[in-house]
Amino acid sequence: MNIIQGDVVKAIAGKEKNGLYVVSKIEENFCFLVDGKRLKLNKPKKKSLKHVQKASKEGFDVIKLQSGQENVNAEIRKFLKEKESLCPKKM
Repeated sequence: MNIIQGDVVKAIAGKEKNGLYVVSKIEENFCFLVDGKRLKLNKPKKKSLKHVQKASKEGFDVIKLQSGQENVNAEIRKFLKEKESLCPKKM
């Protein structure tokens, strides 16, 4: 399981458990998660790579993530909403 920037992941532990998120950045054994609503690009959630699993083969546009523009949060919300139908929250 190789998680990279822009991947859609599912949290498997912690407060965010069973939620879908986009990986905004990777640092060593940690990733930073955003959902465009509670966790925005300017304040992502730092989470261990052990506590997430890849949820979709299709990822979010990395160039948009790196731009840091405010409207990107709305695009992330829309993107994750489309993915929710493909990835049921409950296991």
